[in-house]
Amino acid sequence: MTVGLLHFLVLGVLLFAIAMVGVFLNRRNLLILLMSIELMFLSVNINLVAFSHYMGDAAGQIFVFFILTVVAAETAIGLAILVVVFRNLNAISVEDLVSLKG
Repeated sequence: MTVGLLHFLVLGVLLFAIAMVGVFLNRRNLLILLMSIELMFLSVNINLVAFSHYMGDAAGQIFVFFILTVVAAETAIGLAILVVVFRNLNAISVEDLVSLKG
């Protein structure tokens, strides 16, 4: 039995669905929200690599490297903001971020 395109697409859809459930069910914890968004990006990248391999074109796989660098920078900034919010408020609840309005 070989692993085909459909297997990768189903895996990507399942990961994306798990991430969507994580976003909609847990809107209070900022850390879980960031992890769910990261999982969404990774599931889209799996589908992009699968289609790139299926079509025999390396452009999609190269594009994934650019996406991963942007996502890594976004995650680093998000975690830095999370640390600052936790130091100031001693909580990482999304509802506590209202106090950051200037």
